[in-house]
Amino acid sequence: MQFLHTMLRVGNLERSLAFYQDVLGMRLLRRQDYPEGRFTLAFVGYGDEADHTVLELTHNWDTDSYELGNAFGHIAIGVEDAYQACDAVRAKGGKVVREAGPMKHGTTVIAFVEDPDGYKIEFIQKGSL
Repeated sequence: MQFLHTMLRVGNLERSLAFYQDVLGMRLLRRQDYPEGRFTLAFVGYGDEADHTVLELTHNWDTDSYELGNAFGHIAIGVEDAYQACDAVRAKGGKVVREAGPMKHGTTVIAFVEDPDGYKIEFIQKGSL
């Protein structure tokens, strides 16, 4: 078995693609419109789908926003330096919602940023686990 992707519903696909590509540095791997179903799927990630887990962004054409609910937590991304990663996100107009620093009751350095739809992305500094 292989973990393939996580899917997020987004209200504005172009805005979300800009965030994941320009702010977080992912690549658009593939995109497909489904006119009869009135939705678009876009897959983004840091490497090819054959070798990496990716993110599926689903845009339902007739829905501008979603309630996030309280069951979903966050997406985690390993970074070399969480402090620098937060600075880079902020410099590109992204929103840092928890500055880099040791996690509560531990030493792992983490930070949280938020995508345009309000989904949380955790940065975990490599080597601090």
